[in-house]
Amino acid sequence: MAWWGWILLGLGLLAAELATPGGLFALFFGLGALVVGCLVALGAGGSPELQWVLFSTLSLAALALLRRRLKARLAGRPPVDSLVGELAVPLEDLPSHGAGKAELRGSAWTARNVAEVAVARGQRCQVVGVEGLMLFIRPE
Repeated sequence: MAWWGWILLGLGLLAAELATPGGLFALFFGLGALVVGCLVALGAGGSPELQWVLFSTLSLAALALLRRRLKARLAGRPPVDSLVGELAVPLEDLPSHGAGKAELRGSAWTARNVAEVAVARGQRCQVVGVEGLMLFIRPE
């Protein structure tokens, strides 16, 4: 295959990776095709059969060696710790240690009042912790 064919195949596979949610399979095959395309452009690609073997070997090796690490890195926790210290407004009255809804940055969140006193609807509260999608709040 011509070098530009490998490059187009690689770019197509990378575009397919962007269009599909979280599989991280086409990425490695796209990179393998780009590497083979570069090798063919430099005159080091060899015969078409060797190019396909090289493409398959590079892609599968990268998939086996890098996919798990890359998925783990991408699946890291979102930076919700940055919400600690923000001001949230309860959308309903929350008894002491009770749960309900609160608004933060224009979105409704599940919130738990960690204070010993009740929090009234609309009262400004400080976020003191985040666990998953639960905000832990206390009155200002």
